[in-house]
Amino acid sequence: MELDGIHHISAITGNAAQNVDFYTRVLGLRLVKKTVNQDDPTVYHLFYADEHGSPGADMTFFEYPGARPGRAGGGMVHQIDWRVAGETALDFWQRRLADEGVETERGESDLHFHDPEGLHHRLVITLTDDPPLIAEHPAIPPEVALQGFDGVRAYNDHPQRSLPLLTEVLGFDAESDTHFEARGHLRGATYDYDPAPSERGVPGAGTVHHVAWSTSIQEIAHWQRRIQEAGFRPTEVIDRYYFGAVYFREPSHVLFEISTRGPGFAVDEDSATLGQKVVLPPFLESQRAKIEKALTPLPTPVRSA
Repeated sequence: MELDGIHHISAITGNAAQNVDFYTRVLGLRLVKKTVNQDDPTVYHLFYADEHGSPGADMTFFEYPGARPGRAGGGMVHQIDWRVAGETALDFWQRRLADEGVETERGESDLHFHDPEGLHHRLVITLTDDPPLIAEHPAIPPEVALQGFDGVRAYNDHPQRSLPLLTEVLGFDAESDTHFEARGHLRGATYDYDPAPSERGVPGAGTVHHVAWSTSIQEIAHWQRRIQEAGFRPTEVIDRYYFGAVYFREPSHVLFEISTRGPGFAVDEDSATLGQKVVLPPFLESQRAKIEKALTPLPTPVRSA
């Protein structure tokens, strides 16, 4: 069994309307699912991705209205890396973000910036055979668009403690005890460690909640048993309706999820109209009126010129 890189990354926002505007209008991702946190249906769970809602490009947010700003610390993912095609793409994003008042830092082959709530993103030129995962946007040509995740970076002062899980159980390739790659036959993504800052981490708006790794529907139960037999404490396979999920913490305390590539977001919506209305899994449908009353009104994402 092999994990096919990152399935999705979930973070926290305190302002869903601002979040939708930034990730759809500014970054050009497609809002592919407007639903709720199944464990707390009073709050949104928003999913942004490529045109088809593909695993590997799926950035999600739980909205807790007015949530205090968070701060990444030990045992937390602190940076999200996105693939772009080349220098022309970095030039485009440096100009576009500047026009939006977003500060950037340009490197030799990358560009760093933060979203409105402080979540750290990095665009990196990546040479790979993985298919690019691109969303359509009237102001962003496909040749410069974001192409899906390249990896994440987490804070961990004792990376050796995580090495056995990552390499022996999950099958990550290790270039060092701080740099890993999860690569399957479909695609791959990196996982890196940096020393933790002296300040303790604070979960909140602008922080990552968990990172999910991609597997097939047929293999997820095998992963659950394998992790459990290695001495960790995974959840049972949870049916999230759009995918199956197993959660557990790796030794640095980063929350991991293993998620299935399916059934997918078109299971309850036409692919052409994904993300246009609030959709609920069947077990929450009877609570729709109560749930919708508590949700924040959202802007309509830009989809055409």
